[in-house]
Amino acid sequence: MKLQILPRNSAISSIISGSFANNFHFQVVLNHNLTNDEFVSKLLGRRWGLSSPDAKINQIMISKQKEEQLNGDIYFHNITQPCLGEDIMTKKKQSSSSFYVVRDDLLHPLVNGNKARKLDALFPLLEDNAVTDVVTCGGCQSAHAAAVAVSCAERGIKSHLLLRGEEPETLTGYNLVSKLYGNVVYVPRSAYAKRDDMLSRHAESVVGRDGSIIKLADIIMSSSFKTAASDRPFKSRKVAIINEGAGDAVALLGVIRLIKQLSENHLFGKKQNLQIVVDAGTGTTAVGLALGALSLGLPWKVTAVMLADKIDGYRKKEQNLISEFLETFTLSSSGVNAGLVRWVERSLPRKFGNVLKGEVEECQKIARQTGILVDPIYTLAAWDLATRLSQNGEGDSRVVMLHTGGTLGMFGLAQRYRPYFQMRQDGVD
Repeated sequence: MKLQILPRNSAISSIISGSFANNFHFQVVLNHNLTNDEFVSKLLGRRWGLSSPDAKINQIMISKQKEEQLNGDIYFHNITQPCLGEDIMTKKKQSSSSFYVVRDDLLHPLVNGNKARKLDALFPLLEDNAVTDVVTCGGCQSAHAAAVAVSCAERGIKSHLLLRGEEPETLTGYNLVSKLYGNVVYVPRSAYAKRDDMLSRHAESVVGRDGSIIKLADIIMSSSFKTAASDRPFKSRKVAIINEGAGDAVALLGVIRLIKQLSENHLFGKKQNLQIVVDAGTGTTAVGLALGALSLGLPWKVTAVMLADKIDGYRKKEQNLISEFLETFTLSSSGVNAGLVRWVERSLPRKFGNVLKGEVEECQKIARQTGILVDPIYTLAAWDLATRLSQNGEGDSRVVMLHTGGTLGMFGLAQRYRPYFQMRQDGVD
């Protein structure tokens, strides 16, 4: 697969113009208090897992190679210290296309990307409520499961990870991290299909006779957003269940915190028009980005590349997350409709988890030209869309890709798609 300079098509044009009439009609009706500065300050005034919301930002310049080079393919160049702040507003449009990359893949050696953001507000709450054990689930190479295992171990909490399928012959990538840091149980696919029942049964087996199972909703449903551990009676075990991919309302808080940070004047500011591009597994990160932009009154649009479901599934997930968020933080949820996020298909749709020929070589090319590693399951799709949007962009809107991490998953892919990793050594750099 090669990223070529593409003619504008209807999908790209609709994203640029902000009109999605050809895809779906969207409407958002939210309580006006959601955009109240006092509410946002209160929402973010808490203890966090990440010591700072900062993330490194790179700018990727895109240029067309000469026809005799790489058959006219495009070339990426990484500016590691780009002009930001007021310079973005005053700088004239570049002669060549470019987009920015928020390097959340660098947040933590093992807990990086959107996994770190989703857990940013959650783990302080677990600590405040004296949680001793966490039960969660994911695929065999789940970045989420590995992130939970590492985060738990760092805080003296035991993690219990239910992984779908069979144990690989050779442990690599996120599967190896999960085994090293947590207690792993491999679950048959038929049982894994009923996730809620599976998680509840395993939590009951962990908690024992004199323990208790805590729901995340109960932890965060308080006016102060946290409860001191000393205020609760001691139990030998206190078990919390985290849904697959941390797809809960509390996961939105860390993403909103990121948006607040990016809107600081020395970064993108509050007046610059942005198109934020992100890959979508559960879709939680995309919803958090959009809620953050709305809450802060920013002229930012969020476009998510659908990877694991169809548009109806993502709309439903968005609706549920928004409703849960408003209910959790005591806002009116009447009249709320999905439509904050622009959900789009990836350029080459396929069954989730599948890799197409040429995609690993494209990841290799990007890595060699920019020093940024993307993976063919998730982040390559966002990179591809950010590239096309920046090539076809108009006006003063800037394209920003959130790098959601996931690069350790390449080890697992190398097991499954061995021929794709036997790459030719010429013509890629």
